[in-house]
Amino acid sequence: MRASVLSHVGRLVCASALVLPTLVLLPAVAEAAGARAPTTSSVLTAAKSAIGKQTSVHLVVVSRTGTPLVEENLQGDLGKTSGTETVSEGSETVMIKVTPTYGYLSGDSSGLTKIFGLTSAEAKRVGRDWISVKAGTSQYKDLAASTTVSSVASILPPATGTHLDTPARTAKRLYTLTWGTAASSSQPAFANTLTLSAVGTTLPVQETTTAVGGDKETVALSKWGERLVVSTPPAGSIIPLSKVTG
Repeated sequence: MRASVLSHVGRLVCASALVLPTLVLLPAVAEAAGARAPTTSSVLTAAKSAIGKQTSVHLVVVSRTGTPLVEENLQGDLGKTSGTETVSEGSETVMIKVTPTYGYLSGDSSGLTKIFGLTSAEAKRVGRDWISVKAGTSQYKDLAASTTVSSVASILPPATGTHLDTPARTAKRLYTLTWGTAASSSQPAFANTLTLSAVGTTLPVQETTTAVGGDKETVALSKWGERLVVSTPPAGSIIPLSKVTG
């Protein structure tokens, strides 16, 4: 598996019903800090802690980039040690499954070549089967890093340079964090917005990243803590990675 395969999937990760737990009636951060008003740092600290305690999350990522415009979509269900993702770009589709012992990759021919980065010959060897990578390998670790719930913490910004709007200002039951990312030699400047639940557990609801020039990515998160079961592909449809790239 090439680095481009996993960097593409990781970039997409970085639901229609945004349902979050509301187990108590007071803002989680304010409760944790007593009567003190929440700050950017306290909200981010509470969110990082809350994410670390979650067993699963459902996410939907929509990325619109380039000229002409190309839309990429990712839907995933991420657990503590397992998860699934489906990535599509136009008619191209690939799928990922991760269990505690193996990671699995599959897709149509164009998805395997254009999204995963396999050669045409390698994609032909795979066909409609599943490529397997064993736990403990670098390829498995890369897959697990983007398909487990701990990866969600990567969307949290640094406190420095991030502005907090509290529910009192937004008239909503959400915290809103906004920050900018400066342009570099390899990417344009970005404007970022992250909303988090201000009632119950402080968990992310949606992140939007907009680049100068119009590129945009939205990450929606829901179904925190719901039961997740990841099934393994049928044994007869599994091909070790070494037999694909060897």
